[in-house]
Amino acid sequence: MSGGAEPPGRLAGKVILLTGAASGIGSAITRRCLEEGASLACLDRDMVALRSFETLPEEQILLLQCDVTDATAIKQAVDHIRDRFGRLDGLVHNAAAPSADGTVVDLDPAQWQLEIGVSLTGAFLVSKCAIPLIAQSGGGAVVFIASQFGRVATGQSVAYCAAKAGLIHLAKAMAVDHAAQGIRVNSLSPGAVATARLLQRAPDLATANARLGPAHLLGRIAEPSEIAAAAAFLLSSDASFVTGTDLLADGGYAAR
Repeated sequence: MSGGAEPPGRLAGKVILLTGAASGIGSAITRRCLEEGASLACLDRDMVALRSFETLPEEQILLLQCDVTDATAIKQAVDHIRDRFGRLDGLVHNAAAPSADGTVVDLDPAQWQLEIGVSLTGAFLVSKCAIPLIAQSGGGAVVFIASQFGRVATGQSVAYCAAKAGLIHLAKAMAVDHAAQGIRVNSLSPGAVATARLLQRAPDLATANARLGPAHLLGRIAEPSEIAAAAAFLLSSDASFVTGTDLLADGGYAAR
């Protein structure tokens, strides 16, 4: 076929709310959803980083500074989305706190609260405000970015493992509660991903890949775009019969 217009993307006409949008996996999801035809409401605490999206199509994107642990700020953000786009078809909760190493014995309680607050309580607060608008819009999809460590444990990471496991089960419980409203709820669990966040534990991405790649059956860590592709699938009608599940995009890490 030639001479015709490009076919519409799978997310054409849909409005997606994305937390933790400014960098890493969030940035990749933003760009993939825009390519798929969606409009994006991008939330992040870092407004400077969000401004990197100002070169993207203005009519398709709304940039909002928001702390996902602040219930009032989240409600205001969803009100902005309603005023700007008039609807909401999807939610991706990707916001994550800087993770602190430690066992239950030596982890500072404040570090525990921060991890749980951003990842798990943040998902609860954003969903609490977003679900009614998604329902009013005729239904849609919710995706929580979890981790393979929500399924299998790793040492010195009790807060991170607990938060991600909680996200996986929160998605299942919400899938039960909101199926009748036409809302699908799933979690997405990546393995190690080549992001700046990973550089907290390695001097560069090549070293990170050398250290962590062999733990994955595919022998490497993921690119952010690969996780974004999985998120776009869960948001799209291609996943119309998928709800209450955790999609592992972990290169086979948890299969051993």
